[in-house]
Amino acid sequence: MGSANLEMGMIFLTQTGVGILGNSFLFCFTLLAEHKLRLTDLIINQLVLANNFVLFSKGILQTVAAFGLKFFLHDAGCKFVFYLHRVGREVSLSTTSLLSSFQAIKLNSSFSRWMEPRIRSPKCIGFCCFLCWILHLLANTYIPMRVTGQVRRKNISLKRFGYCSLTIQDSSIVSVFTVTYVFVDMIFLGLMVWASGSMVLVLHRHKQQVHHIHSHSLSPRPSHEARATHAILVLVSAFVSFYSVSSILTLCFTLIVNPSQWLVDTSVLMAACFPAFSPFVLISSDTRVSRFSLTCWTKKTFFSNLVKQLQVF
Repeated sequence: MGSANLEMGMIFLTQTGVGILGNSFLFCFTLLAEHKLRLTDLIINQLVLANNFVLFSKGILQTVAAFGLKFFLHDAGCKFVFYLHRVGREVSLSTTSLLSSFQAIKLNSSFSRWMEPRIRSPKCIGFCCFLCWILHLLANTYIPMRVTGQVRRKNISLKRFGYCSLTIQDSSIVSVFTVTYVFVDMIFLGLMVWASGSMVLVLHRHKQQVHHIHSHSLSPRPSHEARATHAILVLVSAFVSFYSVSSILTLCFTLIVNPSQWLVDTSVLMAACFPAFSPFVLISSDTRVSRFSLTCWTKKTFFSNLVKQLQVF
């Protein structure tokens, strides 16, 4: 195994491990932090689940392949892994769009007046999340038809990932499905852009309205809604950036007949950046995390002082 493969394997291992730990912590924290889940927690848990699908399906397998173990999955395993990765990626896209749209509607008074009873309902949020999963589970049924395990016949055109292969099919069929996928992705990206622009305008107006209050405050602190909005804006910006680079690399991979291993590795690496990065943005903006950390620190200080006093006596 060459040094380049070893370095790439360590990068995949670090990215996948850190991402899975971050998503798992966020999932457990939202379930255990309070007796009643927030509505945003329902959406965030869907995002965490989709992120882990992406990291488990491609991150772990690409790590193993980079360390030198090739074509260790059979045909059915390859189909399942690629299908799971595609569904997870698309659900991550639609859930991020849903999260940003939900926050934008909450902030915008003109929308919240007549939509608040709907968006405040857990059933409505649950139905939207369920619809995202059903839509992408059905829309990506074409993926397993293109994926196969190790093929020894030389008369079949393949693009190899190191552990599975992708068959090169008729260009017209590929074009139809590509246009369909791009169209659906553009709808969700358009919702993200609209929601982000709406939130920026609302925050700007709010800042202008209460500027005189902030100027007389010695230690102004952002509200929970402002913190959540800033986090979602960072999340959307990160998603659009990573998605754009990943889409360009995927397009290059699709157009090139024999893509290099560097292109394959870089494409997978960029596709996993958002799932590994997003939980830490959400954790850093959650006020419950800081309260939990403060409580743990207070208890630790109390017990250490108690131990010191006992040692004196």
